[in-house]
Amino acid sequence: MIRFVAFLRGINVGGHIAKKETLQQAFTELGFSNVSTYKQSGNVVFDSQDADELVLAAKIEDKLKTTLGFDAPVFLRTIPELNAIVATNHFKGQSTDDSSFLVTFLKSAVPTFPLQLPATIPKSHAQIIASASREVFSVTYGGGEGALPNPYIEKTLKTKTTTRNLNIVKEITEKFC
Repeated sequence: MIRFVAFLRGINVGGHIAKKETLQQAFTELGFSNVSTYKQSGNVVFDSQDADELVLAAKIEDKLKTTLGFDAPVFLRTIPELNAIVATNHFKGQSTDDSSFLVTFLKSAVPTFPLQLPATIPKSHAQIIASASREVFSVTYGGGEGALPNPYIEKTLKTKTTTRNLNIVKEITEKFC
């Protein structure tokens, strides 16, 4: 049995409302066990016997479209993968004054990140400071910059993404180990 976290994009924003009970039922109907949502309902933790992330993500996306009536891209990570993200600490040495540390999840691996890092997101102070194969790490400095990495990274990499605060990732790994 493998414990996954599904980070759902676009849940409870822009009029796309999904109650946690609805999400839990949808995941349970797919045959997953130990289904739970965390904080925002766009974070769903579940256990699966199937290890194929591409197949799982496609099944979940199809179910959510049927259940919710809109597309909700799914970004799957295992708890060990999230533990590795936290342990690597890409934010070491970054100032914590009025800063938010963000992890942007990619659908698939990017062999080479196309920007020289650190890279400042246009018209902001937000910076992309590091990348891994399926994640990009950014620092924002208040003033509404928290939403900036997602569209900029999507445009740059030409792929769907979803972003979470590092604190949420840490809390998920601590609660659902």
